[in-house]
Amino acid sequence: MRQDVSQSRSDPDPRFVRSQVAIREAAAALLSREGPGAVTHQRVAAEAQVARATVYRHWPRVEQLLLDAVLATELPFFRDPTSPVRDWLRTSLRALADDLTEPAVRATTLTLMQRSQWDEDLAGHRDGFLAELEQRLDAAFTLAADAGEISGPRDPRAAAAALIGPLIYLAVLRTAPVPESLIDDLVDQALR
Repeated sequence: MRQDVSQSRSDPDPRFVRSQVAIREAAAALLSREGPGAVTHQRVAAEAQVARATVYRHWPRVEQLLLDAVLATELPFFRDPTSPVRDWLRTSLRALADDLTEPAVRATTLTLMQRSQWDEDLAGHRDGFLAELEQRLDAAFTLAADAGEISGPRDPRAAAAALIGPLIYLAVLRTAPVPESLIDDLVDQALR
């Protein structure tokens, strides 16, 4: 029996769709559990239980896979502030700085920054991430104020810029490691 060619061209192969969904879910799970550095073709293939070639076929560049995973997951940074906020903030900044030194994460960050200037959907995701980040920092500063670590409220937008801007500059733009002394200085400034 002859298959209708026009129908087969418009309907994607269910195996293709299943593998793509499995790969996205695996990338998102790795990102949530272990951070951006865990999203590699090899690790995603193992997590999704597909061949590495299948991952490469769908996403030839790991940066695009990571970007898709980032857009499909919750923001992995600055979750669940704890007291003392100084220790939590230092640990959170160190984790972010370390992740930003990964080549795939640098590329994803730059891609998100660049493409969101012209892509409305991507800009919406970026704005959502920024709003969530600011809410998390606001919760941390409220906790710090309640615990007496700081004297009053902080502007979470200004704090995000002051804390994350230097990390982006060094790790992403300069491709340099972020020294412990800078992390300490940023935490001190934020909690002054």
